[in-house]
Amino acid sequence: MALETMKEGHDGSGMGLILKGLGGEFEELKEFPILSGICSEQGVTILDDYMNKVGFKVKYTWTPKTKAVKGITGRDYYFSRVYDYPEMYKYRSLEDKEALLLKTRLELRRLGESDESIIVFAFYPDILALKEVGDPLQLGEFFGLDKSTLKAKIVLAQGRQNTNYAINLYACHPFFIQGYGTMTNGENTAFIPIREFLAGRGFPGYIGYNSDSEVFCHILHYACKQLGYPLHYYKDIVTPLKQEEIDERPDREAVGILKRSLRPLCIDGPNCVIGFTPDGTTFMLQDAKKLRPGVVGGVRGKYGLMSEECGLDRVVSERTKSEDMFPMKYDMVIIKPDAEEVMVWNQLHG
Repeated sequence: MALETMKEGHDGSGMGLILKGLGGEFEELKEFPILSGICSEQGVTILDDYMNKVGFKVKYTWTPKTKAVKGITGRDYYFSRVYDYPEMYKYRSLEDKEALLLKTRLELRRLGESDESIIVFAFYPDILALKEVGDPLQLGEFFGLDKSTLKAKIVLAQGRQNTNYAINLYACHPFFIQGYGTMTNGENTAFIPIREFLAGRGFPGYIGYNSDSEVFCHILHYACKQLGYPLHYYKDIVTPLKQEEIDERPDREAVGILKRSLRPLCIDGPNCVIGFTPDGTTFMLQDAKKLRPGVVGGVRGKYGLMSEECGLDRVVSERTKSEDMFPMKYDMVIIKPDAEEVMVWNQLHG
């Protein structure tokens, strides 16, 4: 419904949902990976054969209760399956498990990519993804979300697919990789150099790029997981300061190294980026041009990060509107897990 109120800002080309902090029937299954995707009848057989060969065993399956809705062309099988790890991985490290899940997702994607018999959006614990082409409100009705038992603490939802390329569900926001999720409102004109830099890192998950916005998610993963930097340095990487501004920072040496070594990851907007990290921290940032709207507001325990105020009104109408935050070009709004605290990280002042 929030996407519907912001309808002038999207084109009805698709809807993507990523849910984190799952409750309901997933409450007791948080340690097990969830495979979210779409299959044709033939694709289900291929998927089952592959998962059995690798050693994954199904523990639970959720499928939306779809119904006929004018304008929506349904596919054979939408699913989010909870799997138990193969026996040899049950007591392995998180890094080993993450590598296995990534390898499995990429192989399933490869098996179904030529004919769209298998489309996989995520394979990770406590993450459920659902995407399809069409108007968001109609898709909500199609998937029966008004009566769904799904529960989640964090909901990323975007009502638009790709602006510059062909419509493809792999281009549908939000994007996710190994605990990190993002979605973007804007246009990334620096897409090509960013893609080439990421592709050269030797990490198997940095592929695809059916959308120029997917790189935002991968930059976040690279900065925080691969390089180990705190979240607020993501802002310094994608929107680097001028040297005279860096000189005023107490951590000027680190910020300067980031700017010099990761210059190819600088974004060229206009962009508004919303995302989350594995611990459940959520954030919003703008690029330096600040030409895409963004607003954050709510009450303790419940906040919305939206592209328009009317969407925020629909989700958290009980808030004090005078306390809404509109992050500017130096700002990064960070909401700690469970929405207990909201901070604004300012590149100039900390």
